[in-house]
Amino acid sequence: MVRRLVIVLLFVVVVLLVNTPVLTAETIKIGYINLQRALNESEAGKNAKKQMEDIIASKQKGINEKEKEIDRLKTEIDRQKAVLSAEAKKKKEDTLEREMRDYQRLLRDSQEEVQKKEMELTSEILRELRTVVNRIGKDEGYTMIFEHAEGIILYGSPSVNLTDRVIKIINETKKK
Repeated sequence: MVRRLVIVLLFVVVVLLVNTPVLTAETIKIGYINLQRALNESEAGKNAKKQMEDIIASKQKGINEKEKEIDRLKTEIDRQKAVLSAEAKKKKEDTLEREMRDYQRLLRDSQEEVQKKEMELTSEILRELRTVVNRIGKDEGYTMIFEHAEGIILYGSPSVNLTDRVIKIINETKKK
């Protein structure tokens, strides 16, 4: 909501600038970029996605192993229920309970680690994308470059869409 308000205010400022006679001599140049698409389609974004898939697969392997251990313990308790003493049964149930708590902790820790790594990778790529966008803006005399987000920019001419150029530049930068 706040983001939309900021965008609307920026558009109002642009309209006022365009309609102000004092500033009409200055050319206003506006562009936009779809940061989400740039994140997904750049080589850096694709590499980050691959890293995330590898991390998730690794975490999932540990989670699956823990699930198998819990299932094994449950099956063992069910099979031996009739022949176990109350004390032995209690001991196995305590072990199962401890394993289930460990499993829940493993799930929580894995999710937190994955989210943290995703934030790290995304922040790094966004920082690089913003650097490229700033360089294009300064070098080519753009007055403003907006982020194209669903529902905020309803129409943008393809001629002012800088997304492909930004992806190309960031890919070339990463190759060097």
